[in-house]
Amino acid sequence: MVIKSVESAQSNNLEFLVAQGLLDGFNLHYRIFREACRHARALFEAGDWNAIQKLSRDRIAFYDQRVAETEAYLRRRYGADGLEDAQWQRVKQEYIGLLINHRQPELAESFFNSVSCRMLHRSYYYNDFIFVRPAVSTEHIDSDPPSYQSYYPARTGLRHAVAAIVAGLRLRRPFANFRRDTGYLLRAVRQHLPRPFVPDSNFQIQVLTALFFRNKGAYLLGKIVNGNHEHPFAVPILHDANGHLYLDTILLERDKLWILLSVSRAYFMVEMEVPSAYVQFLHSMLPDKPRAEIYTMLGLQKHGKTMFYRDFLHHLKHSGDDFVTAPGIKGLVMLVFTLPSYPYVFKVIKDRIAPQKNMDREMVKAKYQLVKTHDRVGRMADTLEYQYVAFPRGRFSAELLAELQSQAPSMVEFEGDTLIIRHLYIERRLVPLNIYLDSAGVSQADHAIDEYATAIKQMAAANIFPGDMLLKNFGVSKYDRVLFYDYDEIQYMTECNFRRIPQARSIEDEMSAEPWYTVGPNDVFPEEFLHFMASSEHNRNRLRTRHGELMAEEFWNEAKHRIEAGQIPDVFPYPESMRFANRFSGR
Repeated sequence: MVIKSVESAQSNNLEFLVAQGLLDGFNLHYRIFREACRHARALFEAGDWNAIQKLSRDRIAFYDQRVAETEAYLRRRYGADGLEDAQWQRVKQEYIGLLINHRQPELAESFFNSVSCRMLHRSYYYNDFIFVRPAVSTEHIDSDPPSYQSYYPARTGLRHAVAAIVAGLRLRRPFANFRRDTGYLLRAVRQHLPRPFVPDSNFQIQVLTALFFRNKGAYLLGKIVNGNHEHPFAVPILHDANGHLYLDTILLERDKLWILLSVSRAYFMVEMEVPSAYVQFLHSMLPDKPRAEIYTMLGLQKHGKTMFYRDFLHHLKHSGDDFVTAPGIKGLVMLVFTLPSYPYVFKVIKDRIAPQKNMDREMVKAKYQLVKTHDRVGRMADTLEYQYVAFPRGRFSAELLAELQSQAPSMVEFEGDTLIIRHLYIERRLVPLNIYLDSAGVSQADHAIDEYATAIKQMAAANIFPGDMLLKNFGVSKYDRVLFYDYDEIQYMTECNFRRIPQARSIEDEMSAEPWYTVGPNDVFPEEFLHFMASSEHNRNRLRTRHGELMAEEFWNEAKHRIEAGQIPDVFPYPESMRFANRFSGR
């Protein structure tokens, strides 16, 4: 009778009903999210690569769709936008109660924030009304079956343990030659582990239960545990030309794993009941990778934004340096600043974009959204987009404040000691390639130029023409990879018209300051690329001799025709030399 009375009281409690409506919206979102991840498995097994790419793009929009639906429902059903302050605080308290025993409480808190921030003025963006700090712990939440399984090679032998791990994946397609692949894998593992290898009493292999799907691959992730040592790994599973499966390689080096799990690629699709358990496991594999990036890499980018902002606030509280203009050549579209002690840059669209760019704010935002939903093939930096971000005004250098007020005044406002930027993008800080090359040795410069050219080729294969290929628009990342990060002139390859420069009709044509041929709005002349792709003769020679095809219209038109034919390229998130087919034997 007491229980029924409590339930009856709750059913008539407006704050409880609003909280339940919020949670219902989140639960619907995450159910659809998990269904998409399960569908990715079916598409991988069917080898439907175009459908996987479409699903990956569509999934990004699911969150905002559910947020908008939930907001509209709460306004219509309960008039929630008219709640008083004390009522909204009670909504949050009721919501916390509903998250007891929830399997995704941290994601549900972020969903609460997303809906609330659409209904509340920004003056309410503090912990009394939204989840600035987490309220529910995610420690020791797990699913059934558990998030990872342990296998013990000392009992059955390493080969049998590997067979049991792969059998546990329950993939429907047969392997072309599993015994051969297992032999390659064991050989690679033995080469990596210290010699002599002495199994400890806790010797085991731990693997995450769900596969990670992206583009044309499925990835098995885990770690080898022996004594106090852990060796994380990833095993890509691919289709051969006959539609059979094979193990392509095993990644055991931490730098290769970092690159695989970076956010400069399309987000993985992973069917997880308890995402925090997966994040904890992945963080144990790569302790230096922020949890915010791990959530984002798993396609949970909205919670990744929440965690990033919490980390940012924590860093601000425990640091004292000033925000300053980011080093490098200033752009015509973006004003870029950074906090030297924090490895990110903040990008604000200028109010007055240089006329030669022929674009406005909405066009720039559309370019960044294109990159967010596209396959970034490990060559385009991911961005976090924020609105109404509050900064301590006293932490901005006088020069940067003046620059913001002169170049982006519509994006800046002040409230006492707080500076608010109405809209900005945040990216991991990279070393601009032009600055990197200025101080690089010969071997470093050669590697960077090769990386730069490879980045352009891989983007082209994925239907992206960077537009402005100046070195300043590319950066060098933690593991000496070159990434593209300036998106205001980005275009689909299929929108471009790649042409050869027509032969001059006379000496007057050649000497003219204006071209003697007509140029359409989407015409591109690859013969001209070398003039701005490198500044030194050494780097130009490197590009000319090793990547000369980039300066030929045939390369670009062939890539364009493959895209138009619906071909999905193989862009591996690891060097070709690491593939078993190249490392050990012909396939």
